Amino acid sequence: MKKPSLVDIGVNLMHRSFHLNRDQAVARAEAEGVSPLILTGTHMRNSEEAARYAARFPGKLYSTAGIHPHDARSCGPDTVEKLRKLAALPSVVAIGECGLDYNRDFSPRDVQRKWFEAQVMLACELRMPLFLHEREAHADFVRILKTHLHRIDRAVVHCFTGSASELKTYLDMGLYIGITGWICDERRGKHLRELVRRIPLDRLMIETDAPFLTPRDLPVKPADGRNEPAFLPHILQAVSVCVGKSAEEVAEATTQTARHVFGL
Repeated sequence: MKKPSLVDIGVNLMHRSFHLNRDQAVARAEAEGVSPLILTGTHMRNSEEAARYAARFPGKLYSTAGIHPHDARSCGPDTVEKLRKLAALPSVVAIGECGLDYNRDFSPRDVQRKWFEAQVMLACELRMPLFLHEREAHADFVRILKTHLHRIDRAVVHCFTGSASELKTYLDMGLYIGITGWICDERRGKHLRELVRRIPLDRLMIETDAPFLTPRDLPVKPADGRNEPAFLPHILQAVSVCVGKSAEEVAEATTQTARHVFGL
């Protein structure tokens, strides 16, 4: 049977764990029907590397350009201009990963807010999608987005793990939702298995967030524990069971949504 075509909207492929076999991970994903991949940019050097690498595989790899809240403290006067130049590259399809993370506070919260809003404004200016991160910062995150909501073109809350009320707020704002292998975790992801049913199929996308969040219920676990985009069909199966639809229907809908949101 032909494998469903899937788009992995969030892959940290420039992470050091892929240094020795990055090309092979891309090939394994394609063999499983997972193509194209969108490589996540999380800081300036990483965003530049992702754009360069994606350019080697036109039509198969794309990337985002952004500063994760953990790295907001590294931003400076030239940050937005550098992101603007990166965003002009054909391989770059979104601004992000950007947002707020009050769980770890690796950057001061006021600094996180400043550079999150700067990236939201840049995406609005360039009419590009936003690839968003939020953890334990819902109120400030929503406040900043609502200030610019009338100008935001498309935006996805990546790796959603929040509450029912948070999900409703995001959907009411017109945001898209990314679901990862967190839904495969019987300990932490139980609530997601019910919440994912509330996401309209045309607002849902799936992602691995590799090398992180390896699905805990993989029948054959990778020896090194590393997640990779080839495991996205496993996440698709979990989501399809939760929403009560066939894997083929969920694959077609999430792929179509990803292509629309990111202009692939």
